[in-house]
Amino acid sequence: MNPLDNIRIVLVSPLYGGNVGATCRAMMNMGISRLVLVAPRSDLDLDELRMMAYHAFDIYDNRTERPTLAEAVADCGLVAGTTARMGLYRQHARTPRAWAPHILQSAQHASAAIVFGPEDKGLSNDHLSLCTRIVQIPSTESYTSLNLSQAVMLCAYELYEASGQFKPVEERHPEAPSELRERMFAMWEKALLDIGFMEEEKAMHMMLGLRRILSRGTLSEADVQIMMGIANQAIWVSGELRKRAE
Repeated sequence: MNPLDNIRIVLVSPLYGGNVGATCRAMMNMGISRLVLVAPRSDLDLDELRMMAYHAFDIYDNRTERPTLAEAVADCGLVAGTTARMGLYRQHARTPRAWAPHILQSAQHASAAIVFGPEDKGLSNDHLSLCTRIVQIPSTESYTSLNLSQAVMLCAYELYEASGQFKPVEERHPEAPSELRERMFAMWEKALLDIGFMEEEKAMHMMLGLRRILSRGTLSEADVQIMMGIANQAIWVSGELRKRAE
């Protein structure tokens, strides 16, 4: 079972349709599809919502609405409430990254919820009393309030990242062996000498600099072949120019 399928994003009385739409898009990006609105306003701008949701409007179409937060999370095990404020009952807050593994583990067995409050006030203490975890997104002390949809994106990203579902593209070509790299450097040394970029007595110094530059990342066999091709072309052009000058 994919635990992301068992996680719901709960928005308590959001004020702006654009934020709800952008939340849907963030959810779609991060593989979360269950949206619950608590006591939704009747005047949400649906045109703005649709525009910001872009290709993720289905998430809004398939939303669930509940009159209270208690009803929205009644069947959930872990309930994580987000807050930017600190206080007596918010001191055990942790970052989305810290909570993500716990949320995913809980979602393996039961529904889990991430709860976000209204844009103007956030979650109240009454709301947080229903939460088993408190989430606080790191930010500068000078301005701790995040946009609603951005907060959803950050939390959803950490969940998706922790789920291990993203597989980065792997290099198709093996790392170049030392023998091939040395052939490349020999060709570059000849090319740089031929085009007059460096003098014979300074070649060792210049080549150490070039080696340092090209050793800052992994060079694949394909990378080295390209670099050798450039050097070979420079050597050929230099030879042709000398022939014409003779």
